[in-house]
Amino acid sequence: MIAIMLLQITSLFDDARTVSLEKGQALFRVGDTVRTIHLTVSGQLALVRNTAAGTSLVLHRAGPEQVLAEASVYAPTYHCDGIAIEPSTARALPVAVFRDRLTTDATAMQAWSEHLASSLQRARTNAEIRTLRTVAERLDAWLDGGRSLPAKGQWQDLARELGVTREALYRELGRRRTGLEF
Repeated sequence: MIAIMLLQITSLFDDARTVSLEKGQALFRVGDTVRTIHLTVSGQLALVRNTAAGTSLVLHRAGPEQVLAEASVYAPTYHCDGIAIEPSTARALPVAVFRDRLTTDATAMQAWSEHLASSLQRARTNAEIRTLRTVAERLDAWLDGGRSLPAKGQWQDLARELGVTREALYRELGRRRTGLEF
């Protein structure tokens, strides 16, 4: 996102309440009433969906200066869990205040609209990645999107994001490390 547009969105949170989270701590849970919107200040927060089959999918990761669960601004309840995947800090702004600020600031509204469009494009790309047959194809497509491999301690989060088991991802990364390609 263009720096000026990012500034337009992050400045909406200037007077928001600060929330500190430990790794694994939930910011919100599926079904909770949406009262606040969250901007990540430090660390990394994940939007996690647990399926009926017991699979845990990471639908979005929000790092510093990124909003988590953007669509929740327009929903009565959360449809996913918001989980800290490392120690993190966020700003929590009441949704009503956020909406009011958007309606009174056309530039911020434009930045928010562009942000939502970009988020939708990323979500569609991630959905497409999950349709690929092999772990290698999914990982290649994910990396081709301009992303880099996370630190080793976060590989299980990447596995959830790709919709594969962590063991399958570890095997694929092992093949790549040793130069074995099948």
